[in-house]
Amino acid sequence: MGLNSNRVENFSDPEAPPPPPAIEATSVIQMPPVEVHRVCLPPLKTTAQKLRHRLSEIFFPDDPLHKFKDQSWLQKLVLGLQFFFPIFHWAPNYTLSLFKSDVVSGVTIASLAIPQGISYAKLANLPPIIGLYSSFVPPLIYSVLGSSRHLAVGPVSIASLVMGTMLSETVSYNDEPVLYLKLAFTATFFAGVFQASLGFLRLGFVIDFLSKATLVGFMAGAAVIVSLQQLKGLLGIVHFTTKMQLVPVLSSAFHQVDEWSWQTIVMGVGFLALLLITRLISIRKPKLFWVSAAAPLASVILSTILVVCFKSKLHGIKTIGNLPKGLNPPSSNMLYFDGPHLALAIKTGIITGILSLTEGIAVVRTFASLKNYQVDGNKEMVAIGLMNMAGSCSSCYVTTGSFSRSAVNYNAGAKTVVSNIVMAAAVLVTLLFLMPLFYYTPNLILAAIIITAVVGLIDYQAAYKLWKVDKLDFLACLCSFFGVLFISVPLGLAIAVGVSVFKILLHVTRPNTAVLGNIPRTQIYQNLTQYREAVRVPSFLIMAVEAPIYFANSTYLQERILRWIREEEEWLASNNRSNLKCVILDMTAVTAIDTSGIDTISELRKMLEKRSLKLVLANPVGSVMEKLHESHILESFGLEGLYLSVGEAIADISSAWKSQP
Repeated sequence: MGLNSNRVENFSDPEAPPPPPAIEATSVIQMPPVEVHRVCLPPLKTTAQKLRHRLSEIFFPDDPLHKFKDQSWLQKLVLGLQFFFPIFHWAPNYTLSLFKSDVVSGVTIASLAIPQGISYAKLANLPPIIGLYSSFVPPLIYSVLGSSRHLAVGPVSIASLVMGTMLSETVSYNDEPVLYLKLAFTATFFAGVFQASLGFLRLGFVIDFLSKATLVGFMAGAAVIVSLQQLKGLLGIVHFTTKMQLVPVLSSAFHQVDEWSWQTIVMGVGFLALLLITRLISIRKPKLFWVSAAAPLASVILSTILVVCFKSKLHGIKTIGNLPKGLNPPSSNMLYFDGPHLALAIKTGIITGILSLTEGIAVVRTFASLKNYQVDGNKEMVAIGLMNMAGSCSSCYVTTGSFSRSAVNYNAGAKTVVSNIVMAAAVLVTLLFLMPLFYYTPNLILAAIIITAVVGLIDYQAAYKLWKVDKLDFLACLCSFFGVLFISVPLGLAIAVGVSVFKILLHVTRPNTAVLGNIPRTQIYQNLTQYREAVRVPSFLIMAVEAPIYFANSTYLQERILRWIREEEEWLASNNRSNLKCVILDMTAVTAIDTSGIDTISELRKMLEKRSLKLVLANPVGSVMEKLHESHILESFGLEGLYLSVGEAIADISSAWKSQP
């Protein structure tokens, strides 16, 4: 049959013929003659052209180099600098008014970043000073390489928890502090390498395997474990478990009742209540965001003053102790590239890298959509990766964009990444001059700050929405939540990824199929179950496959289609309707097909032919049409086996039946 394309008929045109009358389930089809259009092949391309196009669609869907087209070499050089170093893009247009806004937001997030940095370092079982180091160098690196205007860079709770959990399972941070520190820096280096590699190779879709549903469960489970681990600081317990499961943590807390300090409990619960109240105020009244932003630093100052003033009476309260003054010392000589624990450092780096990257990219996209500007996810991955690689060489551990700090940054009116530079400057002043002031800061306030920060990770509204919208997503959420609580954080993450992959496989191997009917007085064919007004077309069974046809689902589709046909024949027989003569397969949603899918269609045609049933294909897309043509399967379908639409197929075949004697 010919494969030339004609103009597609448009029934919305006032000069076009009127639509056919309604097709009733028991009536004979009464349709005016309809012009039958040929199904055309896509433009001919060589194998190299097809490969180039396919790779471009996979790795460069946003066409990041489109700005370089038709530009002079000098312009390309400038655009290249702006592409790899976004600071060259916004710096020439930077103004004093923008700087004023960035200073306010930078100082605001610094008041939150300093106490959180110290707290999160403790969560990762690292010296508190490492948290401040990690709030100084990485923000400076990101301000040069990053393109988000609102991302506030620094340590985050989940990555800190995972790093502390994974490393401490093998190496004790109390017995071997130097080795533990080396492994933390090495894990940070490999996290950066992994993140930057994903960005350079345009493989950002890898992090999408952590679906929203599994992340909701994982974050909530991790938040519960992190909060319970802070019982050590809030209760003043000295000998506390290092395990990260629900039962051991609770058991350790209640088996060490003799170590509980009432002074620590009273002060800790008091400050925790204060921090939670300020957080609630900021949620209820967003304009008062500065209340919750300033509360952690204010709590640190106030608690430190209380301990200093009443240290003779508060001897049961443990404090941070001495913190060294000065800038980040170099740590490239501490990177651990040879030894029995190298595999542990690599594994920890990859897992924390995925988690921190997922959080960072989510924050970047969230605030970019709020302010209607575009960011390149792969460039952000490169920026975060290089930031962590540089951080590993300057005594920093894994950092990314924190949602809580970024929200404060956004609400404080940040205009550019200069807010990160201002924050880093505030941390620099702290490192150089204010370290002795933290000597009497109690550990309990760090525990209260961590609990207040991670409470926001428990998104019960999102979980309820998952339950209402998609029960399978809710199951994935529960699996990752309970996996973290009762097994371990890394295995909980593995369960989350496993459930996500299983869901993908389920959708690929068991795609949706549906029987279609005609909407009366239209040329529209829709799902009979979804649209009650849709009616069956006598002698026809119209089916839609809503997925690509691959080796993974071809057998299932063949069995499901045959079942649809059997059920249709049984329904027709039980209702004394006309016999089934033709099966139409609507391929509008079949975006791709492989050789197994082609073989399935061929076998299905032969099986139906033996039962005196005609198989017709309707509206195959370009890539599917091309493969069907190359396989020569279309020759077996003949002139009445391929149509541009279901309506044309029914009209043409019905006319052919009428013309038969």
